[in-house]
Amino acid sequence: MREIEIIQHDGVDGLQLFFDTVDYRTPHIHQALELLWVVEGGMDFNCGAQRHRVGPGALLLITGGQTHEMQKTGEGCTFLCLQLSPELLAPGFPAIRNLRFDTPLLRPLLPAGVYDALVRGLIEMTRQYLTRPEGFGLFCTGRAQLLLRELLLYCPHTILTSEASAEAERRSERLMRLIDFVEHNYAGKLRLTDFAEAEGCSMSYLSHFVKEALGMSFQQYVNTVRFDSACRMIAAGERKMTDVCLASGFSDYRYFSLAFRSRVGMTPEAYSRLSAPPVAERANLSHLSRSQERIWPREESLALLQKLEKKTP
Repeated sequence: MREIEIIQHDGVDGLQLFFDTVDYRTPHIHQALELLWVVEGGMDFNCGAQRHRVGPGALLLITGGQTHEMQKTGEGCTFLCLQLSPELLAPGFPAIRNLRFDTPLLRPLLPAGVYDALVRGLIEMTRQYLTRPEGFGLFCTGRAQLLLRELLLYCPHTILTSEASAEAERRSERLMRLIDFVEHNYAGKLRLTDFAEAEGCSMSYLSHFVKEALGMSFQQYVNTVRFDSACRMIAAGERKMTDVCLASGFSDYRYFSLAFRSRVGMTPEAYSRLSAPPVAERANLSHLSRSQERIWPREESLALLQKLEKKTP
């Protein structure tokens, strides 16, 4: 299975640490275990059928194979992200690919002392990762193994059977194909019936599958991708809204305008007149999901880290 949403940086094999400011990230999936610590702003975080609004201090955990989506609340949401590949964790926990945590919200599950220690550990690991003293790789991988141990101790979880794990893998692969199908065809006419025929599935099954996996209907997801495409065209300098409407797949200007009013509270024309449309710089992401976000460079990350160190007990 081709994975998506893995950040590519030089550092430690199987481990990535970075600050990210996100406006919006479409539903996506990957096999890495991902821990997010929200440091500024807030977001609506959707993980499958679960919906959560989180703010500064929240800890979010995504295990491999879980679909998730992020939408800022307010000016934007900045978080520290730790990504750990199954290969890194498997020597200490061979069942890592079958592991599923019951909820992505960690802070309510952790005793105060454990939460504080985990945050301090994340900060210390990030400083090692960014400054790279001798032996930093050993430090980071060791801390990653200890982190997983703490999560297993305090957070409800399930180890899938081989059969359940295989079924989860099949569902992940189908979701990947669906995401690719929309990504490659959103500018034209898109019908779920075409994808159902290619998959050999019934429409009723696929409609339920999409709703369960993405937390929205197929048409809602298509409109989300089209809206994001329109935002990117406007941010790139396109000012003729009829051209943006058609190129992003909206065949009816009324629906195009409604999409902007419902999502950003203004018309496409008003949005295009903003001095700096709120579409952030895209990072080097190896996936097809369309995201409005900015990965922080190292020097800025170190400056933010220093501020966090002063605030953390």
